[in-house]
Amino acid sequence: MISLAGKNLEELEKIIVDLGEQKFRAKQLYAWLYKKSAASFDEMTNLSKDFRETLKQNTIISPITIKKKQVSKDGTIKYLLELEDGHTVETVLMRFDNRPNLSACVSTQVGCAVKCLFCATGQRGFIRNLKAYEIVEQILTIQRDTKLEVTNVVYMGQGEPLYNFDEVMKSVNIINTELEIGNRRITLSTSGVIPAINKLAKENRQLTLAFSMHAPNIELRQKLVPTEKKYPLPDIIKALRNLTEKTGRRVTIEYVMIDGMNDTIELAKEMNNVLKGLNCNINLIPYNSASEHDLQPPSMHTINKFKFILEQSGRKVTVRLKRGDDIKAACGQLSGN
Repeated sequence: MISLAGKNLEELEKIIVDLGEQKFRAKQLYAWLYKKSAASFDEMTNLSKDFRETLKQNTIISPITIKKKQVSKDGTIKYLLELEDGHTVETVLMRFDNRPNLSACVSTQVGCAVKCLFCATGQRGFIRNLKAYEIVEQILTIQRDTKLEVTNVVYMGQGEPLYNFDEVMKSVNIINTELEIGNRRITLSTSGVIPAINKLAKENRQLTLAFSMHAPNIELRQKLVPTEKKYPLPDIIKALRNLTEKTGRRVTIEYVMIDGMNDTIELAKEMNNVLKGLNCNINLIPYNSASEHDLQPPSMHTINKFKFILEQSGRKVTVRLKRGDDIKAACGQLSGN
């Protein structure tokens, strides 16, 4: 069976012609796949019954299936998706009552090699990279299931996106062209893979890059994010400065706050010094229970004090809303099991 997932118009035209149909049918099929997120060939009502039967016998829309679906009390939806080889990944649809945007949080790897102390994905270890179509299919699966249109994409699910740079950028291109979601509505998250950050700077894309900082010095960051040993914080900040100068885009600094570990006033002051001169916003993330370690989030009083110190630098500082933590769909909780 031929999978139609991730195919562009030219590739669909070849498939259609090989099936003995007229080339223009590919445009109709393309529209059903990407514009209308059709879940079955029966929905494609402007295609003849004979042609739909031919498609059923020779092709499948996607080899990726929903293995489990959970809905949070706040409306967040988490999907456990089974890939063609039997491996599984999780993807999340986030909805906010006061915003029209629908954000898909997509995974880029099965497992993760970074192994952050506070993250469930890293406990699984790294298994393999996802292909571009497997990333895009997470968005299309959401749209087929909910009949809603995703407006924003965040590469903040399982895996380190910049360790899978080529396939991730291919998926971005598909999202831009086929799903018509602009670069400014796409956010890539990274633990600080310097060579890939430099590649992004050269490509001068208008994406948002979110850097998972979590500590303002090398010693503490090595405990939280083991890749700090390979990519030291001062070098990452230098690469981020270069990126913002090339693109004119702010980066987002992500900081998971853990009680008694990285939440002191002194660390907030140190963070202001480290980020001096960097065009960025800061997003504080209260720790979500996910790790095998006995970690806890700080009190809101502690978080607000930390936030107040950071705001003295003149930067915009936000505290991330908890979404989907009751179904283990919040930051750091995706395990893919």
